[in-house]
Amino acid sequence: MKRLLINGDADLKKGTKIEYGDVELICFSVTRNGDYHGPRRVQLSCIVGDVNEYSTFIEEAYIPHFLETKSIESEDVKIVI
Repeated sequence: MKRLLINGDADLKKGTKIEYGDVELICFSVTRNGDYHGPRRVQLSCIVGDVNEYSTFIEEAYIPHFLETKSIESEDVKIVI
């Protein structure tokens, strides 16, 4: 499980399957930042992981501050479903 900070609007919703690099991930949580006050481009903060990590996310058996964080551009994300 990791946190992706996506610069730009990638039109993601909770439960969307995305492809980043060579890995397919599922968006467990999507937070939209910068709609009214902030940078010119919207930033999406997403917690993503594979299907096996979903139960860990639901049970909140992780510490959000210790998740690996990557900042990427919206063009680098491909929506699979």
